[in-house]
Amino acid sequence: MIQPSGAGAHVHGAADVDAWALVESAAMTAVGAVALLYAIALWMSRHRSPWPRWRTASWFAGSACAALAAGPIATAAHESFTAHMVGHLLLGMLAPLLLVLGAPLTLALRALPLDGARALSRLLRRAPVRWVTHPVVAALLNGGGLWLLYGTGQDPDGLFALMHESAFVHAAVHLHVLLAGYLFTASLVGRDPDAHRAPLAMRVGVLVAFIAAHSMLAKWLYAHPPVGVDALDAQVGAQVMYYGGDVVDVALLVLLGWGWFAATRPRSLSARPVATA
Repeated sequence: MIQPSGAGAHVHGAADVDAWALVESAAMTAVGAVALLYAIALWMSRHRSPWPRWRTASWFAGSACAALAAGPIATAAHESFTAHMVGHLLLGMLAPLLLVLGAPLTLALRALPLDGARALSRLLRRAPVRWVTHPVVAALLNGGGLWLLYGTGQDPDGLFALMHESAFVHAAVHLHVLLAGYLFTASLVGRDPDAHRAPLAMRVGVLVAFIAAHSMLAKWLYAHPPVGVDALDAQVGAQVMYYGGDVVDVALLVLLGWGWFAATRPRSLSARPVATA
């Protein structure tokens, strides 16, 4: 059971209960709105070439993962660190991967009128966007945030304890986890246009370093439970983080390998130009 305040897990007054309900409702509304925008973009681009169904399925599966993490699993996480870690995997790793594979920016460029598509393209080429989507920066935002959250978990006044006492801090942390996970995943295996995509060797190196840091953090949590978390619950949660994270990390490595293969494989004979006499 998670009891960060030392006086019982999440004993709130009426105002606090309202705050937690408001945050959960806002999160579910946001997820629904994002899914709806994707559906609208599909409808607006219906006259273009067929959009891959697997990309649509991937986007809505990612939205479902985010909804689960923000809804029932978030509620269970108030009492269980294991449930909290399942939510972390869904919100910070699996949902970002599925959402990235949905290629939302590509779909937006198909759906927008010409002027809107050009404006979006200019925005994506701006220096701040290029900076925050660089693999090294995205990895620091993602992994650094996790170490800040869990690495100081034994501090009664740390971020982990505060997250379980304040609904709005809780919402801010989870929003960061989702956005940082998305940026990190997109910087490695993004399917959307990126004129400044980092070289494959750099992306592989960043992913390997992130895997090592994520595994070290899971081992740290196994041996050093956050404040208010039972030792057994912490150990199970740490194993969920370690082994569940490995599954997503392997998927990222496979996608990186497939991208390298697709970029370097020889062109088929039928695609080669025919020599003329």
